[in-house]
Amino acid sequence: MKFLYLAAMGVALSVGLASAQMPVTTAPTGARVYFVNLKDGDTVTRPVKVVMGLSGMGIAPAGIEFPDTGHHHLIVDAPTPPAGQVIAADTNHIHFGKGQTETMLELEPGRHTLQLVLGDRNHVPHQPAIVSDVIAITVR
Repeated sequence: MKFLYLAAMGVALSVGLASAQMPVTTAPTGARVYFVNLKDGDTVTRPVKVVMGLSGMGIAPAGIEFPDTGHHHLIVDAPTPPAGQVIAADTNHIHFGKGQTETMLELEPGRHTLQLVLGDRNHVPHQPAIVSDVIAITVR
């Protein structure tokens, strides 16, 4: 019985640690991410080319620790990820952990929202968060 209790406590502790906030990486003042080729209200055709810009910082692949760097995350049709937490990796949260700065998206026709979030080596937003404005595009 004592073993089951200890095992249950271990599972509870590991779940608590997994949901804890990650260490914060500080961003330099004035850093920003932006869409190079898209703006709010654009109507585009498929596939959608997205070019990501960054100023005031550099790009480094995920897992690489280098001062004042990060990598892009593209948020599609989802809210801004919470500060201090690992950015999800799914169809709405696209990671560019190799340091990519552009992509082609196969979005369904209709209205979509896009936002860029710079993540640190651990896929966590910087402090302060380096995020673009949310833009809305219409795909034909």
